[in-house]
Amino acid sequence: MAKEIAGQLKLQIKGGAANPSPPVGPALGSKGINIMEFCKQFNARTQDKAGKVVPVVITYYADKSFDFILKNPPVAIQLLEAGKQKSGSAEPNRKKVAEITWEQVKAIAEDKMGDLNCFTLESAMKMVAGTARSMGITVKGEFPVNI
Repeated sequence: MAKEIAGQLKLQIKGGAANPSPPVGPALGSKGINIMEFCKQFNARTQDKAGKVVPVVITYYADKSFDFILKNPPVAIQLLEAGKQKSGSAEPNRKKVAEITWEQVKAIAEDKMGDLNCFTLESAMKMVAGTARSMGITVKGEFPVNI
């Protein structure tokens, strides 16, 4: 028989760096989830993504057990890595902070395809390019016709 779901919780934690201190501890503790068990499992599954922000969806059950699903790092974080920047522009319409290529946009779109609400790689690339534009990152060249 399936367990009764008590709720879901979404967090963004650096890979391999989950610990019981805020914000992780209080968020999990208030739901009755074993904090140390979650931290051990999360750190074990995200060792390869050390230092990168990893979104996680935690489903907790009435019997205080839990499951979690790891997502890919946010598009904004990946764009900052591709552009070698620490943050986006304060005035993205006037001041550009970096330039990336359509190949980099394609790689990010392929990586995030499962988390985005689109069906084609072309539309995923347009979404990633829109995020880049709103961060003050310019995409070099013309949109590739044959993807």
